[in-house]
Amino acid sequence: MFTEQDLQELISYRSRYPVLSVYLNTDPSIGSADAYKLHLRQMLKDYDEIAVEDTESIERFVEHEYDWSGRGLAIFSCVKDDFFRSFSLSLPVRSRARRLNRPYVKPLADLLTNYGNYGVALVDKQGARLFHFHLGQLGEEQGTTGEVVRHTKRGGGSQALGRRGGTAGQTRYAEEVAERNLKESARFTADFFSDQRVRRVLVGGTEANVARFIDLLPKTWRSLVMGTFPIEMTAGHTQVLEKAMGVAQKAVKKKEARLVSAVITAAAKGREGVIRLDDTLGAVHAGQVQTLIISEGHRAPGYRCKVCDYLTSQALETCPFCGNAIEKIEDAIEMAIRKVFSDGGEVEVIHDSSELEEAGGIGALLRY
Repeated sequence: MFTEQDLQELISYRSRYPVLSVYLNTDPSIGSADAYKLHLRQMLKDYDEIAVEDTESIERFVEHEYDWSGRGLAIFSCVKDDFFRSFSLSLPVRSRARRLNRPYVKPLADLLTNYGNYGVALVDKQGARLFHFHLGQLGEEQGTTGEVVRHTKRGGGSQALGRRGGTAGQTRYAEEVAERNLKESARFTADFFSDQRVRRVLVGGTEANVARFIDLLPKTWRSLVMGTFPIEMTAGHTQVLEKAMGVAQKAVKKKEARLVSAVITAAAKGREGVIRLDDTLGAVHAGQVQTLIISEGHRAPGYRCKVCDYLTSQALETCPFCGNAIEKIEDAIEMAIRKVFSDGGEVEVIHDSSELEEAGGIGALLRY
């Protein structure tokens, strides 16, 4: 399972030689292993002459070691530096290959940002079932079960309203038991989510139970609820996974739309936001970026200082900050992503946003 630690390792990796990064869609629902192997060979043809050791290493791995259990595959190879990493993914990826001076991590950053570290809680009046939902995989199930909620059958018990043996008394008692159970479920859930380092929350159950459960969560966790869905407590893993993925995808689209609007509005007001390549790269170099947004698939050649990593789209000969030599790079956006991550910022890859495309395909919310 690909993790934040894996991403940081790839971002931190340094080599004197270029790294060949390959992403391969291996979704069995739309293609066979043989078809994907053929597509891989076609992608690698462009690198056979300049990186033959790496292309052979990648083809050998896919042919003899990959188990084809995932829906996507990411591979990073630099044979000259004895570096090889592979990650089987439960989500499909767009097939592509890049040969750069560092691993090409943009697609993996996209997956982690949108589908990494969700907490899923199924709740009813008696307890909760909890899951860790990460990159299309559902695991780490735990649960809590409280006191059974008993309801009075019609015509049973004393008819004296308000007494423990009467209908009203029994109803209030059942409500008290349900409330205690929901409170315990909320407490247990908060501990589980904290242990799993959850960043987003999905809640399933009846509308009334879900609403009350969310109200009982600590404020920090309430603010991370991204969506809710109807489901039975006894639902199987496949059904829970399908529901969670569907709600997550809708939540991602809403979040992306809000973020694009916030960046463009902030940039228009001239504070706490920038759009277009040069202004965004300037903010990245200054360490001002809190959240970098990029259109999916957006690339832009640029120039980088060999010493201080200053990035620009302008063809400069020397760095305006340290005076050292500037080199041309294939993708300035990939380098910007690395800088933002190393500064503790966030990166959001935006899908199908005409607004962001019109704004240059890149922008950022700033810390100051």
